[in-house]
Amino acid sequence: MVNIQETINGLTHELRRGTLIIGVLSQLSEPQYGYSLVSILEEKGISIDPGTLYPLLRRLEKQELLESQWDTNESRPRKYYLLSQTGKEVYEQLCVEWKNLTQSMNSLIEL
Repeated sequence: MVNIQETINGLTHELRRGTLIIGVLSQLSEPQYGYSLVSILEEKGISIDPGTLYPLLRRLEKQELLESQWDTNESRPRKYYLLSQTGKEVYEQLCVEWKNLTQSMNSLIEL
């Protein structure tokens, strides 16, 4: 027998995975470190586990969408992330795609 709640949870997880990238990029026009980014996103209703965020930040940096810099002035060093010029361009285009997609989906699911 199919557990509907498990199915919904799994599908919701898949939906969230793609939207997290846009959410993270949206908050990096100013430098942020990992924990501050988790806090900002949670304040805005987007829950993200640090175990998900840090690999995502590393992947986005490897794709040259982010730049990073260590701040060693505090007692505990922190790595700050910021959108690169390429990241800004990609983010802007993703926002256009997102708006088009949500508009299309809204027309499909309106009851």
